[in-house]
Amino acid sequence: MNVALALLLSALAGLSTGIGSCLGIVFKKPGNRFMALTLGFSAGVMILVAFVELLQSGIETVGFAPALISFFGGLLVMFAADASIPHDYMAEHNLPEMKHRNINLIRTGLFVALGIAIHNFPEGLAVFAGSLHNIRIGIAIAIAIALHNIPEGIAVSVPVYAATRSRRKAFWWSFLSGMFEPLGALIAALFLMPFLNEVVLGYILAAVAGIMVFISIDELVPTSRACGHEHLSIVGFVGGMMIMALSLWIMGV
Repeated sequence: MNVALALLLSALAGLSTGIGSCLGIVFKKPGNRFMALTLGFSAGVMILVAFVELLQSGIETVGFAPALISFFGGLLVMFAADASIPHDYMAEHNLPEMKHRNINLIRTGLFVALGIAIHNFPEGLAVFAGSLHNIRIGIAIAIAIALHNIPEGIAVSVPVYAATRSRRKAFWWSFLSGMFEPLGALIAALFLMPFLNEVVLGYILAAVAGIMVFISIDELVPTSRACGHEHLSIVGFVGGMMIMALSLWIMGV
């Protein structure tokens, strides 16, 4: 098991919030067509990997019922986290009405950064566990998560920059929220590696599948469709599934 590479992939996925931060500072936000297509694509990749590879591997390892219990456990954990500490990708949409209220803007950026940081913990686990199972699967998950981290970086940087006019503060707040992703992977490595075997990994993969499905249906698909180009969202979603399926077939996973 290449633990170092798994941690590196998680770090790279988390670093993509910095890309979003730069886009938010320089361009305010990328085009809606681009966002609809890429977020839909990311959701398609994650849904297909979750059901075809991760959950299936869990079922083959620990059995149908235990794997499904673990899968729904992952869903419930993400639901609890989202219900207790929600975060909003599209916080920057309210900027025209809030430009004269710097305190509110800073608070918006802080809360979004905190929410994203906490949500990034299980995402780091997803990349880490997927990479331990199969490095190619880990790469695919890391790319999908990286794509959806870009709007998270925008959501943090835009309100902070509008309030402080400091590119440095806007970038670092966004960057630090993304770094909770490799931190989640590192904590998983420290606590799980001593006990990790095929059975434990099977349970983890099934739970990660639930986490990825929740992220897709709660964040990626709604945000993609909210960009105002529903057909592009669907094209991206189906395209992500098709490309991921083709890559799995070519790799013989």
